[in-house]
Amino acid sequence: MSNQPSVNRALFDEVMVPNYSPSAVIPVRGQGSRVWDQEDREYIDFAGGIAVNCLGHCHPALVGALKEQSEKIWHLSNVMTNEPALRLAKKLTDNTFAEKVYFANSGAESNEAALKLARRWALDVHGEDKTQIIAFKQGFHGRTFFTVTVGGQAAYSDGFGPKPGDVVHAEYNNLESVKALISDKTCAIVMEPLQGEGGIVSPTPEFVKGVRELCDQHNALLVFDEVQTGVGRLGALYAYMDLGVTPDILTTAKALGGGFPIGAMLTTTEIAKHLKIGTHGSTYGGNPLACAVAEAAFDTVNNAELLANVNEKAKLYVNGLNAINEKYHVFSEIRGKGLLIGAVLTDAYQGRAKDFLNAAMTEGVMTLVAGASIIRFAPSLVIPNEDIAEGLARFEKAVAAIVNA
Repeated sequence: MSNQPSVNRALFDEVMVPNYSPSAVIPVRGQGSRVWDQEDREYIDFAGGIAVNCLGHCHPALVGALKEQSEKIWHLSNVMTNEPALRLAKKLTDNTFAEKVYFANSGAESNEAALKLARRWALDVHGEDKTQIIAFKQGFHGRTFFTVTVGGQAAYSDGFGPKPGDVVHAEYNNLESVKALISDKTCAIVMEPLQGEGGIVSPTPEFVKGVRELCDQHNALLVFDEVQTGVGRLGALYAYMDLGVTPDILTTAKALGGGFPIGAMLTTTEIAKHLKIGTHGSTYGGNPLACAVAEAAFDTVNNAELLANVNEKAKLYVNGLNAINEKYHVFSEIRGKGLLIGAVLTDAYQGRAKDFLNAAMTEGVMTLVAGASIIRFAPSLVIPNEDIAEGLARFEKAVAAIVNA
């Protein structure tokens, strides 16, 4: 007789802290862009684990890397380094502006490292008055107390007592609002090169170039949070490459491991030297298993043909969503870049993004939201075109169900 508990949605309420409210569906296996639940019901995955599963589920390159490394070495203390971490760091520096890499386990941890580095750099180079961090309203940088304070959504940072100080928020795509805040006491401007959680908002070229210029004028560091936009999501290896602007520090996670938890902070040798021995660390950062899987994911995505296909697949989504909208008139705008797409609900459907997500699940397609009024799509970068077509057909049924309810 088995002692295993009955694993169902009710067990979540019994044993889990109630900070999430997950779907009743419990996926148990995935292949490519399709997922099956406990009842063996199939879903098409347009969510990608929130832009994480850049190569879908159980991609052979990732499975192979994990199996191979799992029989070599799993974990070492940072008293030693390891081969997968060194190989991955070399590939990251060879393919970006960066010269140095710090490994962490998540986007929040990568951003935490970036923020601490910016403050330490400013203290060492410019003195103790240069501490101000400028970020953006509706920005999102993680859930640690420092990163959630820098993030521009008070709902996530209020209610935990005094916040880290000297953090202010400008308006995204409003350069004048940045000018009003910046001074020689600013140590860094932290921004997403496309706001994800904040509503799938692309920057204007003038804005992003203007922010870079303001940083240069005031000796402040430009930090790009590419946790969601990086590793091919927007059709370039990293989003900064299409913007004509190079940051001083870049953070990457989510798709970097293709589903295995890993994050990294990238920067220059000159800036990196301020995180000297003992100033920061992570027990699991640079874990051999994580780095081996991430190396396989990075190698697979860092391919001109794959990256070009991202924009081709994006057109299928945009055209498909526009065709649905011509029938049902539920979206005011389809926006985003590459395979990070937001469908903005019209006034008549404001606040109902979660209803669309739930209806889509009922029809067998997994989507996301970005706020209460935007449906977000962040599928695998290699999702087959037939899965896009089938998923959109299912999504159309979900839209019809809501409109005709």
